[in-house]
Amino acid sequence: MAAEVIVYVTDYCPYCTRAKGLLKRKGAAFTEIDVTGDDEKRRWLVEKTGQRTVPQIFIDGVSVGGSDDIHALDRAGKLDPLLKLNG
Repeated sequence: MAAEVIVYVTDYCPYCTRAKGLLKRKGAAFTEIDVTGDDEKRRWLVEKTGQRTVPQIFIDGVSVGGSDDIHALDRAGKLDPLLKLNG
């Protein structure tokens, strides 16, 4: 069973585009939630992650950070297991 992936994004966000591109190349399904102009959702993200930047990516309910973070996980060979792509 694939991992549940949620990506919080804003409009005109190159890092969001980069992160979604990696997930798409991996074949990982994800839900995209646009928080542009949604102050309440942005406050929740800061409380949950300690970060003010987007994207914020959650895999199976766990914050794994942003674009640089998932690219680092991928380079370390740790992203596929999190995404449950290898069986």
